[in-house]
Amino acid sequence: MSNVEISLKEIMTSIEGSLGTALVDYTSGMALGTLGGGKDLDLMVAAAGNTDVIRAKTRTMEHLGLTGEIEDMLITLGSQYHIIQPLKGRSGNGLFLYLVLDRTKSNLAMARHQLRRIGAEVDV
Repeated sequence: MSNVEISLKEIMTSIEGSLGTALVDYTSGMALGTLGGGKDLDLMVAAAGNTDVIRAKTRTMEHLGLTGEIEDMLITLGSQYHIIQPLKGRSGNGLFLYLVLDRTKSNLAMARHQLRRIGAEVDV
């Protein structure tokens, strides 16, 4: 099993309320791995769409002259949380983790912490 598969499995099993997760290359918009999801949560479509989100925010930060890196982005829906978390470090350059949580079953602060911890261990 690859490091990507192990990391995605850890996200799904250790973060309460996880509905689906993906590791995405935001230079191409392609998911390098997905786990979970379903007919109402197409992770391949979400990967491509969230690539546009992260590119737009990066471009906006450049136009505004903002320094620093994006820690994560949160999209709050009525029944879900969507977290986009760029990976840091040499092997994570150009990649982000995407996590969808059931809002009623998850702890957002803990999920962000766990996702950051797991993301630091991803080696592609």
